[in-house]
Amino acid sequence: MIHIESLKRLALGPIDLEVADGECVALTGASGSGKSLLLRAIADLDPNTAEVRTQSGDRSHTEAPEWRRKVAYLPAESGWWADKVNEHFMAPEKVDLTQFGLGDGAMDWEVARLSSGERQRLAFLRLLEHKPEVLLLDEPTAPLDAENTLIFETRVKQCLGEGVSVIIVTHDPAQAKRLANRHFVLENGQLTEAKP
Repeated sequence: MIHIESLKRLALGPIDLEVADGECVALTGASGSGKSLLLRAIADLDPNTAEVRTQSGDRSHTEAPEWRRKVAYLPAESGWWADKVNEHFMAPEKVDLTQFGLGDGAMDWEVARLSSGERQRLAFLRLLEHKPEVLLLDEPTAPLDAENTLIFETRVKQCLGEGVSVIIVTHDPAQAKRLANRHFVLENGQLTEAKP
């Protein structure tokens, strides 16, 4: 569960939103409407004002690194800071690479040789290693082909089944229907629930 109250960031807000355990909310809107800004604000990556809490605590009483492990943000283009894939994981030997169709040797790959799709799948596995309560997914399947998109969505559904709350930004109405319980449109800094 994540509860967001009176979130304000630049031209966004105030925004109120609650996402239950195991619920997925899809977020759509025109390019530049602030969807990424909203996810980054929830993750406390950018300055904002809001009351935000999960079942395990209030954001204002949680150290930023701990909050970002619980409320995990996957950007459209993930960041990599070391040369090898395994240097980005806490326990690389425990990560199941097969669930994303990655070879057993992927942990030893050079980051520079990764395709954008491989980077995205590995970045998602990196987030899941922290066992987040909430996933903030910003166009997560944009660099993936159709087959890997469905594999990715299957893993998201598994997270939902485990009680993780998900907010996903997508430009694909079909993806929103496949994953989301509710669908909101962000326009002029405000969220409006879309009609089913």
